[in-house]
Amino acid sequence: MNTPARKTSVMDQHKPQRVVFVLMSQFTMLCFSSAIECLRLANRVAGEQLYDWKIIGEGGETATCSNGCVFNLTGDLHELDRDDFVMLCGGLDIQKATTKSMLNWVRREARRGVKLAGLCTAGYTLAKAGLLDGKRATIHWENHDSFLEEFDDIELTKSVFVVDGNRITTAGGTASIDLMLKLIADDHGEALANEVADTLIYSSIRTDQDTQRLSIPTRIGVRHPKLSKVIQIMEANIEEPISPAILAKDVGMSTRQLERLFRRYLSRSPKRYYMELRLQKARNLLMQTDMSVINVALACGFASPSHFSKCYRSHYNTTPYRERGTQAAKAEPAADSA
Repeated sequence: MNTPARKTSVMDQHKPQRVVFVLMSQFTMLCFSSAIECLRLANRVAGEQLYDWKIIGEGGETATCSNGCVFNLTGDLHELDRDDFVMLCGGLDIQKATTKSMLNWVRREARRGVKLAGLCTAGYTLAKAGLLDGKRATIHWENHDSFLEEFDDIELTKSVFVVDGNRITTAGGTASIDLMLKLIADDHGEALANEVADTLIYSSIRTDQDTQRLSIPTRIGVRHPKLSKVIQIMEANIEEPISPAILAKDVGMSTRQLERLFRRYLSRSPKRYYMELRLQKARNLLMQTDMSVINVALACGFASPSHFSKCYRSHYNTTPYRERGTQAAKAEPAADSA
């Protein structure tokens, strides 16, 4: 059987494509290592240097990822070649990592025509810099709600990755592998990308049409079409909750049947399950945005701050105000550490 010929690209006759990884504070190691390993393996499998890379970051010395490992950097945020491909690697506390100097640098490189990708939560940095306005994008599902609240001019999807012109975003984690395999296929053909995937023992390559979260039946461990449909409706209507009676009617059940369905499979009432979804979103907003507690309450379907506070304390054993204060305290250095 004949092996498919590798696609010939402009880069086959010229210098390797250089990828510049920008490691932000508290970046996720998996999103970075997945991306750089795909490039290394592409070179190895092809038997030639198709890609090279450098690792830079603010300050130019070291960058610490979210698991505590420290990486040595090869440079600070300096001016790049126009043909460079920049990949920002984000992770925890992305708002804090998105400093003024980082934003200025990203905007400057964008004006020079450099292609920019935001891996994991670094899509936030591109959005904050105004580089995703009017474009499609994605971000890790934990940051989805806060992103929607802050950026109105961006079409946020739940895809594993999104390529919109010279702006690219991923959902994080192994989504970097899917993105890099696509980029390798675009540059050098699917045969090479498939060989890289095989070397990685990566047998289920996802595309930009795949969503980042598991399906509802997989998440809840139950395959019941009407239960899944109701949960889907709940997740899509957090700000204006729908009554159990209407939910039941939407899937052709009585309210009592819906109640029994939830108790049988999820050991809680529909009302309780819906409340937990709303409180989970509220916690994400409190920890990831500067929204006031009142606005968080309204965004999660609570008519009054007092009711919101009562429900929040019952579920998380703390108040929304204390949650916000605890998060702020974690972001500040200890007073006696100087």
